[in-house]
Amino acid sequence: MSASSPSAYLHIAEPVQAALAAGQPVVALESTVIAHGLPAPINLEVALAMEAAIRAEGATPATVALMDGRIVIGLTEEEITRLATSQGVLKASRRDLSVALAWRALAATTVAGTLACAALAGIRVFATGGIGGVHREGAQSFDISADLIELARSPLITVCAGAKAILDLALTLEYLETQGVTVIGYGTDEFPAFYRRESGLHLAHRVDTPDEVVAIARAQWESGLGGGLLVACPIPAESALSARALEKATEQALYQAQVTGITGAALTPYLLARVADLTGGESVTANRALLLNNAVCAARIARALTEAHDL
Repeated sequence: MSASSPSAYLHIAEPVQAALAAGQPVVALESTVIAHGLPAPINLEVALAMEAAIRAEGATPATVALMDGRIVIGLTEEEITRLATSQGVLKASRRDLSVALAWRALAATTVAGTLACAALAGIRVFATGGIGGVHREGAQSFDISADLIELARSPLITVCAGAKAILDLALTLEYLETQGVTVIGYGTDEFPAFYRRESGLHLAHRVDTPDEVVAIARAQWESGLGGGLLVACPIPAESALSARALEKATEQALYQAQVTGITGAALTPYLLARVADLTGGESVTANRALLLNNAVCAARIARALTEAHDL
């Protein structure tokens, strides 16, 4: 079999390609939130709103997915709509990318999948909602998201609202430390808890401006240390959920998942959907708020990064 260039599998949309070539800010966006994370029709509305928020901050959005045998960096509105409305969309972490390419499958990329793909395109900033992590009882099940390893591997700044609230946040932070991932609180001294601003888990490092994030990134990459950075940006206070109500809904959702035998890649989408039902849709509203907030934060960091010259 003859060697093949990665470009044969990589399609970078013209607006993204032009921005990268001109040294202008670009923000990568995942697509599992569109296909698996949010219910219709809010999934499409939020995806387009995140792109609009990034453009309003002077950056170019680059939503990532796999379509027709190619990694697409920078979906069109038509392609985003296709993801939001299609049935049977594959959920693609890093391990699934080659399979999806070979099968020419329609696939939405997870945090890990998006990081791997964005790195191929030379994008340096990525916005998501909450990263995956160590599941509750993960010490026994070893159910640990590939996101945590990819964060250490891919040289991007990932902006998130912490890890998803259904996870064991303390173990997730421990695993990030084990992987050598620098975790930075953006305007906070605590690791955010996705739908909540506080988790009670102290972070070793805090910043309050995009320029501070960029200074750390430059030091990490220019020194040859490589890898990624995780910027934890709390959900806006007015959109945060009650800790007690959220924990009750999470515990009930986890119990129902156990009873019905839901595990693996299907577990997180199931738990998020059940928590949404049990909170009367409040978690979906909170999810929208944190996603938009992260998109704005990431765009500002991307702009600061380009103003500080290429890395």
